[in-house]
Amino acid sequence: MINYVSGTINSLNPAFAVIDCNGIGYGLYISLSTYTSIQTSTSTKLFTESVYIRDDNPKHYGFATEDERELFRKLISVSGVGGASALLMLSSLSPAEIAGAINTANVVMLKSIKGIGDKTAQRIVVDLKGKLGKHEGGISQILTTSYNKNKEEALLALTTLGFPKQSAEKAIEKAIKQQGLSTDNVENLIKQALKNF
Repeated sequence: MINYVSGTINSLNPAFAVIDCNGIGYGLYISLSTYTSIQTSTSTKLFTESVYIRDDNPKHYGFATEDERELFRKLISVSGVGGASALLMLSSLSPAEIAGAINTANVVMLKSIKGIGDKTAQRIVVDLKGKLGKHEGGISQILTTSYNKNKEEALLALTTLGFPKQSAEKAIEKAIKQQGLSTDNVENLIKQALKNF
């Protein structure tokens, strides 16, 4: 198995990259976040994963980080989620948002992704809730640095405004679940939470 491909970017679009590695061009399907990470570079290193639909027809995927590849592997382990669906999820939401939605059972956010229906979203939550971020420096780190940091900032702001801590925590969780809300924007999170008092 090829773990990664490192070389010159021969061609690139938001869904596909060809990496020239010592005269061999490796074609890899990529997510929008990987495209954003490498679009201004002339060379790159992509971590790879192969998904076999049939024995004779593998699809090869490339990821800018090992964390993104690990989340991709978790997603395709769920029945009904193939490589294309998992890649679409990673293009629609950040890894922190996906992990956050799964860990808070936010089916609404998962369903907002094109091609992910109610049953699939529920299956993803059931299969993966509590199973993300157990690897060192992985999704748990993403959640700690962005997802939880923004929730803590929102909580601090609400308690500073005079709301009881327990009520503020409930309001934030309710906002995330109801709105399918991204926690990347603290200001928006606070505004939505204020509606739940």
